Amino acid sequence: MNWTLEVVVVPVTDVDRAKAFYAGRLGFAVDHDTEISEDTRIVQLTPPGSGCSVVIGKGLSEMKPGSLQGLQLVVSDLRAARAQLIERGVEVGEIQIAGPAGFRPAEEGDDLNNQGFVFFGDPDGNGWAVQQITARG
Repeated sequence: MNWTLEVVVVPVTDVDRAKAFYAGRLGFAVDHDTEISEDTRIVQLTPPGSGCSVVIGKGLSEMKPGSLQGLQLVVSDLRAARAQLIERGVEVGEIQIAGPAGFRPAEEGDDLNNQGFVFFGDPDGNGWAVQQITARG
């Protein structure tokens, strides 16, 4: 039996601002934007090619906006993904290499597979990582 993770709730302050960031800047598809009541709104967005979506909204969670850290996207070309984020106006850090001593800045010839990362936050400070995986062990 498969157990698939399909949705992660991301706590935000301003639903419209967050929707603009995730759809407009990150390029996530808006699956639906449903206002159930004055106190409840659900916006589901899915990253390109992902089987897991994020949900932002109002009346969904007790988590404080900005408290969710460690969300991770995976791409096959980290340098191209970082360039795309910058082009879309996302404040993203430099490419980092994960190793036994922690993270260090990437150098030109570094193999980024499985160990290359960039980090950014959404407008509320929820923390995201992007990792390059071109082959799995």
